[in-house]
Amino acid sequence: MPQQLKLKVKRQDATPDAQPRWQTYDVELPDGAVVLDALLKIREDMDGTLTFRCSCRAAICGSCGMKINGKSNLACKLQVTKALSDLGVVGNEITIEPMGNMPVVKDLVVDFTPFWSKIKAVEPWMQVGPVQPEREYLVSNEDMLHQAEMMNCIMCGACVSECTSLAIDANFLGPAALAKAYRFVADPRDAATQHRLEKYSEYTGVWDCTHCFMCVEVCPKGVAPMERIMATRELAIEAGVTDNNGARHIKSMAASVSESGWLDETRLAIDSFGLFNLSAQMAMMPFAIRSFFRGKAPMPGPLHHKRPGAENVKRIFRKLEGHH
Repeated sequence: MPQQLKLKVKRQDATPDAQPRWQTYDVELPDGAVVLDALLKIREDMDGTLTFRCSCRAAICGSCGMKINGKSNLACKLQVTKALSDLGVVGNEITIEPMGNMPVVKDLVVDFTPFWSKIKAVEPWMQVGPVQPEREYLVSNEDMLHQAEMMNCIMCGACVSECTSLAIDANFLGPAALAKAYRFVADPRDAATQHRLEKYSEYTGVWDCTHCFMCVEVCPKGVAPMERIMATRELAIEAGVTDNNGARHIKSMAASVSESGWLDETRLAIDSFGLFNLSAQMAMMPFAIRSFFRGKAPMPGPLHHKRPGAENVKRIFRKLEGHH
């Protein structure tokens, strides 16, 4: 049975000063139609100026990434009925927007230049050592199965579109690039592991992720980029790459929670940036002042007492340390 659908599309002309605008289309679709079917029908039968990307129509190429009802998805994969029901839509209207964190070229087409520049920045190719092997490198089945999870990425950009860290700092490498980075860090054939871990631990790298889980939620292939970022952090610390704000932050957090049962925020800031790093301390001062006047300033030094049951928390830490 045909279904009536309203498609509210965010459009923008391909001119330097163009401003976005919304345009609504009434579309009739058959049962089982996907969002891309609606867009194709609009372009072919109603408005030939509507611009978007698509190719395989089988969730393989990643070309038709866009925001559907506020969340990044593949238009060829998401059924209209699912878009209306699962995303909590009232009525029969679906909103379509270009993906986020990338410049809009026209309508639903975005410029992937920043995306590809970040992919290239992580050196996504195998690096061999000075001694060449006498025969091919045999990789265990376990390692290959682990690699397959990362290689499922189709470079659709959905994770980048939803990344909250990129929305704040465009220099952040982003979830797609860092998931690709882990693919080589975890490959036993690569000879540049230490170099990679040091590079990825710098500013813009793995420590800039805020754990919002959005990249995990929207990835259409289950790559789970944030989990790869967390794994890279662990490998970096194990390899001794700890002279950075992120590693110091984690160590300080673990130390204060294990000792007192809760987080010593004053100690956390000092340990992360260094007591004598005046530029960093001054940069954080406005935030500290705002926190103080809103009653959210942390208790400093000696006033940070142990919470009841702190010994139980410490026992958990010891057990985990013994496990590793």
